Amino acid sequence: MLDLTVIILTKNEEKNLEKCIHSLSGIAKRVVIVDSFSTDGTVDLAKRLGADVYQNPWVDYATQLNWGLEHTDIDTKWTMRMDADEELLPELVEEIQSVLPELDENVKGIELRRRVYFMGRWIRHGGVYPTIMLRIFQTGFCKCEQTIMDEHMYLTEGETITLKHDFIDKNTKSLEWWIGKHNWYSDREVQDYLDKQRQLEAEDTIRPRLFGNQAERKRWLKYVVYYHTPLMRRAHWYFIYRYFFRLGFLDGKEGLIFHFLQGYWYRFLVDAKIYEQSKKK
Repeated sequence: MLDLTVIILTKNEEKNLEKCIHSLSGIAKRVVIVDSFSTDGTVDLAKRLGADVYQNPWVDYATQLNWGLEHTDIDTKWTMRMDADEELLPELVEEIQSVLPELDENVKGIELRRRVYFMGRWIRHGGVYPTIMLRIFQTGFCKCEQTIMDEHMYLTEGETITLKHDFIDKNTKSLEWWIGKHNWYSDREVQDYLDKQRQLEAEDTIRPRLFGNQAERKRWLKYVVYYHTPLMRRAHWYFIYRYFFRLGFLDGKEGLIFHFLQGYWYRFLVDAKIYEQSKKK
């Protein structure tokens, strides 16, 4: 086992959790679950699988994750953040096993490549793959930025490297659940839009930079470009860009559903709620 603790946030993740924890076999000395009072069998399952379970009321993702990093007695050199619907591919497990013990001390963070599955299909196009995410870090040198939406991990010091192999995001819940979740996300996205100036000025958030890393570049495109294009129309343009110019149509029927719902319907819903807010003023 590596000197590594994996922290996973859960809320009714009984359907996803087992495959996530099983994928960590051979690398995680300890698995920590921070549960926001699940009402299904998540907690019992986590305990049966050998995880240490803590419970804390949900406020938002960043608050919950930072609470877990500070209050679950993590004493390993390295910490890894995972979501319950994610799992490591065997090739990535082998890469982590070989790379982690040999890293220079000034390397405090490791970025991983995420591939998203939707309705069982790997979504390879439309700018979705790969998403590069900071997921492994030296304990005590990383936090989750306190933003309303699209939270990223950031190092307080040190350098990062990026590994070659992927982890996967493969939720097994229904389309109805996915739509309900994104309706909830849209409320948070509206608050993110209304709060964007404060977040741009905050010291503990990732700055928008066109020529920065992937997270900084995406934030630049969102805050500097997308948020400054016309309401309603931008969802239409974004879908065309993703589905045609970024070849989303190559992802088949599942890709059409994903790119339309995530790249058009969801974005249009956010704009409709922003417009609704403006009518109340």
